[in-house]
Amino acid sequence: MEINVAKQRILVFKSEITPDESEKRAWDKKTTAFGAFTKVTSFLSHPKDDEFELMYKEHRYQPFWHVVAKAHYVYDRSSTYQVPVNSTEVKAVTVLKNKYLETNGHIHVPVVEHCVQDEQDEVCIDGVTSVNEISLKQYLSHTSIDVKDAIEKLVPKGSIIVPPVTRVSALMREALAKMIKGIQADTILEESVEVPNVDLCYRPVYAFQYHWKSKNKDAIVEVDGVTGVVTSGNRVFREFLGKVLDKDFLFDIGTDAAGILIPGGNIAIKVARKYIASKKK
Repeated sequence: MEINVAKQRILVFKSEITPDESEKRAWDKKTTAFGAFTKVTSFLSHPKDDEFELMYKEHRYQPFWHVVAKAHYVYDRSSTYQVPVNSTEVKAVTVLKNKYLETNGHIHVPVVEHCVQDEQDEVCIDGVTSVNEISLKQYLSHTSIDVKDAIEKLVPKGSIIVPPVTRVSALMREALAKMIKGIQADTILEESVEVPNVDLCYRPVYAFQYHWKSKNKDAIVEVDGVTGVVTSGNRVFREFLGKVLDKDFLFDIGTDAAGILIPGGNIAIKVARKYIASKKK
């Protein structure tokens, strides 16, 4: 079997929203981040801006994996086709000098099926939650930069680079498992598996943590740096501030990585365990 894995890439999507614009959008939507508590309070009296205080803000790059796998099979297999006869008086049919007896209104003709089978699987795995979020695919149509050196050189100073918790080896193993099929065939003429995309993508996010002074409540507002969409957040990533991604350990797979899935294969997928270095910028 021919197995090809594309060169692994790290892509960084550009912020299309300025820091000032993101902060304004977040401030305008700050009350919605407090959820049901805000609705109850607003029913009695609408909270004023001076009741809220910005406690913390960050500009981070959040990861997701984009993996595409394809398979192509060409093969022949033996089968039998049931062909209905034209009327009840037909008891046998001759096809190409071969005679076939009628059974229950049909004749059974042995054939060779010439088959072409193509498979494809595409996932966008959130690097923090490990969930397949198909909505992340929307970022792929936006401008991105292919990281050739250190990712820290391509993002604004002070930005947080969040390391992925999802291992690329696990994603590759799952993708290839879907593509490597147990083909029922007499003769396999072609079989190939291709992984044209193994990309670690980073999208910009602005996060703002507000404190509602009179209620002693905290909430987080996030502004998507690409789409500008404002949503409520559930955490910040200040623990990664100043830490550096170790690119050499993000990827550790080669074109023969699929050997782990093939019975009798002697090639293993190396697991990338180290994602960030502890040294400061």
